[in-house]
Amino acid sequence: MESREQRIWHSLPIDEVAALLGTDSHRGLSAGQVAEKQAQYGPNELAERPRPGFLARLWNQLNEFLIWILIVSALVSAVIGWNEYRATGEITEFIDAGAIMTIVVLNAIMGLVQEGRAEEALAALKKMAAPTAVVVRDGQQTVIPAAELVPGDLVVLETGNYVPADVRLVESVNLRIEEASLTGESVPVEKHAGVTVAEDAGIGDRHNSGYMSTVVTYGRGAGIVVGTGMQTEIGKIAEMIQATGEDPTPLQIKLDQLGKWLGIISLVVCGLVGVIGIVRDTDLSLLFSQGVLVYLRESAETLIEMFMIAVSLAIAAVPEGLPAVVTICLALGMQEMVRRHALIRRLPAVETLGSATAICSDKTGTLTQNQMTVVSVYTDRSLIQV
Repeated sequence: MESREQRIWHSLPIDEVAALLGTDSHRGLSAGQVAEKQAQYGPNELAERPRPGFLARLWNQLNEFLIWILIVSALVSAVIGWNEYRATGEITEFIDAGAIMTIVVLNAIMGLVQEGRAEEALAALKKMAAPTAVVVRDGQQTVIPAAELVPGDLVVLETGNYVPADVRLVESVNLRIEEASLTGESVPVEKHAGVTVAEDAGIGDRHNSGYMSTVVTYGRGAGIVVGTGMQTEIGKIAEMIQATGEDPTPLQIKLDQLGKWLGIISLVVCGLVGVIGIVRDTDLSLLFSQGVLVYLRESAETLIEMFMIAVSLAIAAVPEGLPAVVTICLALGMQEMVRRHALIRRLPAVETLGSATAICSDKTGTLTQNQMTVVSVYTDRSLIQV
């Protein structure tokens, strides 16, 4: 049997829609039906994927090649510093290790704080966007939170209202709905409850239906809820957006490449320095005449010293300040975008806009609020900023 989600509601007569959903096109659902449907279908809300926990977000901040080089450098500096402290009592290497780890920690904290601010702002916007709905239940008109709507509810639509769910219209009087968020059309669409629409009609051509998140700009009407939550057209868009994976930004790719090249080059150079030092400062004839064990015993101090020199050279080759400088620059850019009312969830995303060479967009309404706003006025040969 065809499921509720698979039915082509816009192509069905009003009476058939009401019968399939077990509702009355004039009196709406009863209290008992509402309770059953709420248990069956759940709240009329867009489902959001669980946010990653603190440890997962911390891992995302640390999981970069350059950061790992810094962490390894700090650990090696700490080991060298411990040996230096036992031998001479100096703590120079300890200070270097602490400085490197401070940079790593500050980089992670700044990323976590900014990501948290963006998440809080997005959550606040989501709460603000949750409208109420005027419904008819048991023949009585009442106002309820839109999240409590269920399939079969009879919704009343008036000028200025958001359409709280996908509906099949049962009444329309000069009704016009702005559907730019779904279709990109800047002009409101005239709606007629009694028209017949083909099954393969696009959303913009379904003149007997209304869709969640669109706005009534003129007239009034009523409709039977046929889709709620993630089963709405806007819910399908939300599901596709959440299913999209995250690709690394150009800056992340370049920093990763830089970190790898620095790591490879520093290892090669340090290896050469170590080999040259060993050849110069140890007696290799012991290796061939007395064997490996004798050679290692006699040259242990020199070998350890050359190893420390090579490691110190490797640490010096790593730009410890680079992650901090990049993070600070991105944070400053993010603050500037916030002042211009643009929210960024992750710091590296700030750089992607500057890397764009072409931006392709649809008609007005898809990327904008579909509103014309005066920003400057010329009067008496002078410019006034609004």
